[in-house]
Amino acid sequence: MPAHFLATLPNFLAYLGAAIVLLVAFVAIYLYVTPYDEIHLIRNNNTAAAISLAGAIFGFALPIANVIAHSDTLIDLAVWGVIAGIVQLLAWAVARVALPTLKEDIAAGRVAPATFVAALSLTVGLLNAACMTY
Repeated sequence: MPAHFLATLPNFLAYLGAAIVLLVAFVAIYLYVTPYDEIHLIRNNNTAAAISLAGAIFGFALPIANVIAHSDTLIDLAVWGVIAGIVQLLAWAVARVALPTLKEDIAAGRVAPATFVAALSLTVGLLNAACMTY
């Protein structure tokens, strides 16, 4: 194995581990904050819940990936990861205000509102990622 690979493997593992911890924490908080049980709905083949949750996960992962590519330390990743999570939760709050029946819509499997939430989450995540380039 090349020496460079062996030298960078610990950093890779550290950043990957930190990113997974941030992702799991974000998903847990997101699932707690939303007024419907996405996992239960998804297990019951609710496409709207899957679309909405997938958008939030991708929207969170975009800035995390960007920070990993541009950060110097794991502390940078942790701090910006928390900020990315807060921004995603704020995006969901905006969607909830814009669509007052969102709780019922997702539970009923309505795809249009879920697609809007996913698109909003992805857009906010992309803008968030761009703002975290330093």
